[in-house]
Amino acid sequence: MVIIGAGISGCVFAERGSKELGLKSLIIDKRDHIGGNCYDFINKHGFRVSQYGVHLFHTKFDRVWKYVNEFSEWMDYEHRVKGKVDVGDGYKVVPIPPSQETVNTLFNAGVHSEADMEAWLDARRSANDNPQNGEESALTRAGSELYEAIFKYYTKKQWDKFPEELDASVLARIPVRTNTDDRYFTDPHQALPKDGYTRIFENMIMADPNITVRLNVDFFELRDKLPKSGLTVFTGPIDAYYASQGLPKLEYRSLRFFEEYHEPDAEGGDHPGFYQPCLQLNYPGPEVDFTRIVEYKHKPNQPKAARESKGTVIFKEYSCDHGEPYYPVPNPANHELFVRYQELAAKETGVCFVGRLASYKYFNMDQAFLNALEMFDEMKAGGRVEARTELGEGDGPK
Repeated sequence: MVIIGAGISGCVFAERGSKELGLKSLIIDKRDHIGGNCYDFINKHGFRVSQYGVHLFHTKFDRVWKYVNEFSEWMDYEHRVKGKVDVGDGYKVVPIPPSQETVNTLFNAGVHSEADMEAWLDARRSANDNPQNGEESALTRAGSELYEAIFKYYTKKQWDKFPEELDASVLARIPVRTNTDDRYFTDPHQALPKDGYTRIFENMIMADPNITVRLNVDFFELRDKLPKSGLTVFTGPIDAYYASQGLPKLEYRSLRFFEEYHEPDAEGGDHPGFYQPCLQLNYPGPEVDFTRIVEYKHKPNQPKAARESKGTVIFKEYSCDHGEPYYPVPNPANHELFVRYQELAAKETGVCFVGRLASYKYFNMDQAFLNALEMFDEMKAGGRVEARTELGEGDGPK
């Protein structure tokens, strides 16, 4: 096999191909590292950080959990996100997704049970069985106060469009909790790899004599010079594969990260030794341009020296139009265009398109693993398509 991309999908195909079928694979990647967007490393200050934004593993799929445990030890970790929100009386830090504590802190709601929370929401939600845009959709889920405080401007920063400019589906699933569960995810398996994500991919492919890896290699520059193979596995953007066809590009939102080093007061403050109270602090309001700040020192899989360091590193995160493709832009024009690319791909012989970029769909890490495992199963079975697991929607921009 020739595999384009050394991320989750490419590494799964190479590893399974070797273990189950004894296949030899050549993996090429235009980047200088393996692991795709999961890539993490120890930076100059001694902290394990992610180059492409914070990654949190969680899954309900037992097959995926069993598979990733073959390549790493894991540490239990339940992710909790806070938002720094000002509704007119100063900043307050509250749980995200909104829950009982959120509305009590921001609006003095006096909510003390799930029934109270349902009643509070029902009194504010708009009745609309056919919302025409993202704002109308959000108001049916959250009501006006939470919409204005948590979702309206955060959506604008994420997509560079206000909710009323977006399709109703974009905000149809915004999370609002009626209970007191402040975890960001509710999956039964939530953990961090003890030695980081990159080590998983090293353990999957780097010691296997059937797998050759070549980095800093652009497939499109060398596609005519690559060795002939019975199967090419393409994990990049599907529109890039067909760039010569003259079709428009699919739209993506991207991210920019700005790193800062700080030495917080080790004694004073509400969270001594840290910049902020949690790993991920969202800023849903319009008063700053960034969407969130991530402080990796909070991750329990940091090296001992980093955990004990007097310093800390933070990353301010901005959404943008240009850069690495992260999030597909959901609108009818992009869907229609992707269907045209799918039709081209269906006619392609000897090429398998795998992964989030090839599928023009945001996958969580576990969804990407399962998608690759099931597509490998289909390839192994000679193309006979079993019923694939319904993956549902990925978390998307957080």
